[in-house]
Amino acid sequence: MKLLSVAQIRYYWHYFKIDTPLFLLIIALSGFGLIVLYSASEGSMQTMYKQAFHFALAICAMLIIAQIPPYELKRFSPYLMLFGIFLLFLVLFFGSNSGGAQRWLNFGFIRFQPSEIMKVIVPIAIASILSEKTFLPKLLPIFLSIVAIILIVILIAKQPDLGTSLLIAASGFYVLFFSGVRIQIVKNNWLNFTLISSITMLGVYVLWNYLLIGYQKERIMTLFDPSSDPLGSGYHILQSKIAIGSGGLIGKGLGQGSQSHLNFLPEHTTDFIFAVIAEELGFIGIIFLFTLYGLIIYRLLIISFQSEDNFSKLLGLSLTFVFFTYIFVNVGMVSGLLPVVGVPLPMISYGGSSIITLMSSFGIIMAIRKHKTPSYLQK
Repeated sequence: MKLLSVAQIRYYWHYFKIDTPLFLLIIALSGFGLIVLYSASEGSMQTMYKQAFHFALAICAMLIIAQIPPYELKRFSPYLMLFGIFLLFLVLFFGSNSGGAQRWLNFGFIRFQPSEIMKVIVPIAIASILSEKTFLPKLLPIFLSIVAIILIVILIAKQPDLGTSLLIAASGFYVLFFSGVRIQIVKNNWLNFTLISSITMLGVYVLWNYLLIGYQKERIMTLFDPSSDPLGSGYHILQSKIAIGSGGLIGKGLGQGSQSHLNFLPEHTTDFIFAVIAEELGFIGIIFLFTLYGLIIYRLLIISFQSEDNFSKLLGLSLTFVFFTYIFVNVGMVSGLLPVVGVPLPMISYGGSSIITLMSSFGIIMAIRKHKTPSYLQK
């Protein structure tokens, strides 16, 4: 069997629209995640095989999406948004329950969480609305964008899924911010500030009294004093802090973390896996992880800023900052700086849906890098 030449390999590599630096960084982060997960799961090969399968599916999704030109995503964005909202309404009325939450659609042969795909659909749709002609959108596109974001956030919060609803709200906000939207109700700056502050406080009041349910309020209150209920609502945070603090500079070593392996640390393969890294690999391991994250974000920003049209720029920047928000919220949650909202650590926590969603986002940004925008669409 004749081996492929270097030139042929380069041709096929370019044909698949893969951004090499970003791909190599993703593979490095995925490999690190598998090593940490192997330790956190106490050497469970079954968990490793399942996660490796998740990565394989996610990479396939990334490669497929990377072949789609961004202007085609823009073209079909209204249909994607309507389809996503339709799925959320299906979840509201016909979704399957698990752990007290109604977040999934079960078709027998497949069970999936529609809110996950909205993490990608919302930035695509809002970027499409706000990218027309100029970076200073008019009032109607802004109004339509805000209404769409609020509707989707409410539908997901009703499931209930506070973490995902916050991430989707953030993804919409990022597009609004990068499009140049300014909140100016009246021309007087001080009066404008007063009105915006009043509206914000009213929103917080409505959120606290009418949207948040009991356990979500409890998590927020626990943030300020986790020791008030050390065996109940504060247990996760206290055990996580113990794990992080005990790691020191170089950690206890892979497989040697007492908090996770003696089952003191809940959800140590999913939401709280950052505490496992801190305990077993110490400050050095955390720096290594943050370096990989930082390099990926840097590459994503470079690609986004070099994009040829407003839609690609808005979409790339939004997806990049959503990835950053994943990291910020999970690390803040595990460290006791933010309430526990169930956001996984990107590419590290065990699970399939979040990895496929993230890889799909990377595929979109690779498409931005590799596909040329037609001249009539470059605005």
